[in-house]
Amino acid sequence: MAKKTKTSTGLDENVAGLLCYVLYLLAWISGLVHALQAIIVFGVLFLALIIIGWIPFIGWIIDILIYILALVLWIILMIKAYQGEKFKLPWAGNLAEKYA
Repeated sequence: MAKKTKTSTGLDENVAGLLCYVLYLLAWISGLVHALQAIIVFGVLFLALIIIGWIPFIGWIIDILIYILALVLWIILMIKAYQGEKFKLPWAGNLAEKYA
């Protein structure tokens, strides 16, 4: 029987290889959940812009606030994703997990 070699982390090579595939699968599923979360969040904001935009004056002011909210939320979510944080928004994150 061949001697098992260890990785720099102390794991057997075969275990480390297995974990790479397992973690890859989990990352893919996590990516799907986060992508679905983004579609839900920005889809709802887009629909709100269309519907509220029809209201004269007040609707236009609310639209500007929604654009600002969307921009801030977009930047925060990008930063969280870049940092590798699994950030879940309260409503959209739960809905995304339910359907992913």
